[in-house]
Amino acid sequence: MSDDRLILAMDVPNALAGLELAKTLGDSVSFYKIGLGMLTGGGLALADELKQEHGKRIFLDMKFFDISATVEAAVRGIAQYDLDFLTVHGDPHVVRAAKEGAGGSNLKILAVTVLTSLNRSDLDAACIKEGSVGDLVVERAVNALEAGADGVIASPQEAAEIRKLSEAEGKLIVTPGVRPSGAALNDQKRVMTPAEAVRAGVDHIVVGRPIWQSSDPAAAARRIVEEMRSADDLIGE
Repeated sequence: MSDDRLILAMDVPNALAGLELAKTLGDSVSFYKIGLGMLTGGGLALADELKQEHGKRIFLDMKFFDISATVEAAVRGIAQYDLDFLTVHGDPHVVRAAKEGAGGSNLKILAVTVLTSLNRSDLDAACIKEGSVGDLVVERAVNALEAGADGVIASPQEAAEIRKLSEAEGKLIVTPGVRPSGAALNDQKRVMTPAEAVRAGVDHIVVGRPIWQSSDPAAAARRIVEEMRSADDLIGE
């Protein structure tokens, strides 16, 4: 049985491969993330088909960043697809414009804090101000939530601190950078296991390669769900 706290990152080449993967996963996954890498391979069409014809929830990971008018127009266009989540960069002007574009739709705007593939040396190279990655993530989360974001994207290592914020009450925390025990880190640098992420207070975890590169993707997804539910049992004790 699926658990929509698990979001499958569908980082495959095109919509046909995506449909085949969804067929392979069947009922083991109910929530899919479609990102920029899929955009030119029919990503929006795939998102619409999975949502409307297969009853899946969809997280469109576009990470919009532009002037306010452009962000607002782009989000207004996305909102017509009746999808569930959309990412934008966590800068307050971007978040406000995205919320305006989402209008009265059910589309949740999630603000990116600091990408989970980055560490302090990466931020130095990008001329980002001094401070620990964790502190910067929390600061950006506060600014984005105050600007109206429905939730934030952050690594599980910062989730516990964000969950403590008064601004985070009733808001979503969605975490990439989650790897099952023993899985390769790939390009992620700030990671936790699914169980650790649940205990840190996240609402959804995003997992890609450890599932779809597995010899049995459905079984891999079920193992992650079982790991999350084991953390539920510990929290309830």
